[in-house]
Amino acid sequence: MSEVAARKERLARLPLMRNKWFGWLVTIVGLIAAAAVITVPMQPEQQIIFAIGGFIFFLIFNRFEGRTITLLLALLSSVISLRYIFWRMTETLDFSSFLQTFLGTGLLLAEVYAVTALMLAYFQTLWPLERKPAPMPANSDEWPVIDVFIPSYNEPLDIVRPTVFAALALDWPADKLNVYLLDDGRREDFRRFAAEAGCGYIIRPDNRGAKAGNINHALGQTSGEYVVVFDCDHVTTRGFLQLTVGWMLRDHGLAMVQTPHYFYSPDPFERNLVAGQRVPNEGLLFYGLIQQGNDFWGATFFCGSCAVIRRTALEAVGGVPTQTVTEDCHCSLRMQKLGWRTAICACPWPPASRPSD
Repeated sequence: MSEVAARKERLARLPLMRNKWFGWLVTIVGLIAAAAVITVPMQPEQQIIFAIGGFIFFLIFNRFEGRTITLLLALLSSVISLRYIFWRMTETLDFSSFLQTFLGTGLLLAEVYAVTALMLAYFQTLWPLERKPAPMPANSDEWPVIDVFIPSYNEPLDIVRPTVFAALALDWPADKLNVYLLDDGRREDFRRFAAEAGCGYIIRPDNRGAKAGNINHALGQTSGEYVVVFDCDHVTTRGFLQLTVGWMLRDHGLAMVQTPHYFYSPDPFERNLVAGQRVPNEGLLFYGLIQQGNDFWGATFFCGSCAVIRRTALEAVGGVPTQTVTEDCHCSLRMQKLGWRTAICACPWPPASRPSD
């Protein structure tokens, strides 16, 4: 490299170095200021003024939108919570008797636990990713082979039939799409329906491992590069695969892309409370803020349905675990432990839906 080119490279790096040092400086000053606010003793009148000031600060900035404002309010909440815990530990404990020590310490530990859980929640949702669908290759010959699993045990055919038809109608090359009905009930009417509909039909000699065991058995009977799991009452849209598989092709470190679960009937909260029409249901909280927050860390949960999984990653962990009743979450944790990352795709419309639980 010539001297001129080296000089240009050094000059190009200067703004980055300055921003880095400025960021460290702001962080150090902020930590010192936070430590002062947390530990400086106040008289009752000063404490009241501080509380009112914090409340007004929240009311003002809560009117604005943006991640910077959200982080600022989370920081305010953390500082106030830590100040309370510091005050409890330094000025309120009384160890003069066994009963006071026992009750006071127990209450303090409960409060420390609550504040710790709050901090972890802030850390978990520090920067939620709103991952949009990644484009597929223009040439469909480059698209992978997909195996779609629809496990069922004792559900009626009227529930399973729409799910199978929707999976068969997925917008994907026919020679690269394999739909399998995994019938753990070993029912003759299901076998006939699968033959008439044109989808695969897989059974096994026993029901060991329940749904997880059913999926693992099907893994040994199939060979597609990617596996998609739909609960038997989850009706997918035609564009599901094109909305999700693009990320798997772009990022070979991804083991799974989960999508939100949508319900076409209202949950009890939405149905029974007037505010249910205006307040998002708890499913949107989980598949929105929490799952997208996990995506920032590459640690989104597998939720048992509406997900695309890389077969090599699933086989690397021995298939879906059968030791727990939360086999889907356990499966994603095992893949993450091996270094794989998991993601959630915030599709622009419901990729699949079903009746509410």
